[in-house]
Amino acid sequence: MRSEDWQALQDRLLQEAIAAADSAWCPHSEFPVGAALLTADGKVIRGCNVENVSYGLTNCAERSALFSAISQGLAPGSFKALLVYAPKVPVISPCGACRQVMVELLAQDCPVICVGHDSAATRHWTAGQLLPGAFIEF
Repeated sequence: MRSEDWQALQDRLLQEAIAAADSAWCPHSEFPVGAALLTADGKVIRGCNVENVSYGLTNCAERSALFSAISQGLAPGSFKALLVYAPKVPVISPCGACRQVMVELLAQDCPVICVGHDSAATRHWTAGQLLPGAFIEF
C-alpha cells in the first residue's frame, strides 16, 4: 500500500478512535484506548477498552470494535481498515489476544494503523503481519 493511502486511512479514522478512547472504562490502569473500524460501506464502528478489576475479564478496544461489527451482522474479512489509538504512549501495539482475533476477523491484507501521542512513531501493518504463523482453522 502506498504511503498516501495509509495517510488517507489515518486521516479518516484517527478522530473516531480518539472519540472512542474518550469513552474507555479504565479506572484500574488509567490507560484509555480507542479503535475505529472502517466497514466496506464506509461506516466507522468504534471500540474502547472496558476494564474489570479482574484484568483477565477486560476487553481491549480492538476486540470491542470487531465484536460490535460482527454482532451487527457484518461479515468477517469485509473490513477496510482498523486504527488503534492510545494517548498515553508514543505508539500502541495490539496485544496477542487482539492479534489472534484480528487475523481471524480481518482479511490478511487489511491495514492496521497504530497511533499514540507521537505521530512520528505511528506504525502501519497488515493483519497478517501482526501475527506471523497464526493459528487459523480453515
